[in-house]
Amino acid sequence: MSQLEIVMYVGFILSAYSVIGNDVIQTLGTFLSSNEHRKWWVLWIFAASLLTIVLLYGWYVNGGDPTYGRLIGDPPVHSLDNPKYANPVDKEGFGWAYLLPPIVLLIITRFGIPVSTSFLILTFFHPKGLYDMVVKSMSGYLVAFGAAIVVYLFIAKKFEKRFIENPPSAKQKRVWTVLQWFSTGFLWSQWLIQDFANIYVYLPREVSPTTMAFTLVVFLVLLGYIFYSKGGAIQGIVKAKSNTMDLRSATIIDFCFAIILLFFKELNNVPMSTTWVFLGLLAGREIAVKYFAYGNVPNNTLKDLGKDLGKVFFGLAISIGLVFLISFLTGVPMSF
Repeated sequence: MSQLEIVMYVGFILSAYSVIGNDVIQTLGTFLSSNEHRKWWVLWIFAASLLTIVLLYGWYVNGGDPTYGRLIGDPPVHSLDNPKYANPVDKEGFGWAYLLPPIVLLIITRFGIPVSTSFLILTFFHPKGLYDMVVKSMSGYLVAFGAAIVVYLFIAKKFEKRFIENPPSAKQKRVWTVLQWFSTGFLWSQWLIQDFANIYVYLPREVSPTTMAFTLVVFLVLLGYIFYSKGGAIQGIVKAKSNTMDLRSATIIDFCFAIILLFFKELNNVPMSTTWVFLGLLAGREIAVKYFAYGNVPNNTLKDLGKDLGKVFFGLAISIGLVFLISFLTGVPMSF
């Protein structure tokens, strides 16, 4: 195996581990919180089955591209003459330095910081795409924030307050369990379509059947570890929000998040930060529930939400800084 291939596959594995460890909690965090009483492998089988279907379907219908066009769409992340075969390994200077983004993301994840993997990973392969990704991601945050305010304007007092003050009955649990698993499956599929690009950016745009089988095994093993460890450090951000461990509240959060991701998926193929969308949704929900259900938003709540947003901008600053560091290490000019 050549050095080039080693960098490709090591980069893929590191990226897969760091992205799954950081981003999976956006989609499965409420699912994990409200299903803590179940065996971890039961939850893993559910998520792993959907991942397998979404990955293999996208790979098959898109001619070997499992990213659903996120790396070869219009505008493409890579701007080589033939974007269908645009590949990071075709770029001059591609080498060990390109392993820095997932390594840094892995370190940051250990501290429970929900940074954007789209910025930390994709920026290095196409710095000029940063502006479009930031614009779309900020739009996602604002849309999610506003949508949460509007939705919870109508349901905060009538439903969420009741959820907080009254645990579900046995009959309600059965009904809401079905609804939650459906909404989680819907959300999980939309997130995968968005974020496969952050991982497969290290591999050719046309993935061979052998490589596809290898990557699927990597995904399933890493996903199993996430479920076994109950989400890791970033799960604390989800649990800190109001009543996210309630089965009914978790279902509503997941469904709203999925609808927003579906909207932006259909809008265009520009990659975006699902982290920003997720935090925008949680922020709008937290403010709406506190204000419409209880009459005021405590200062501590605003401080916590500000810290979450600050962590995201911290990740953006890190990604920009690493672009210049890689440019220095490789000698390849990079411009925004």
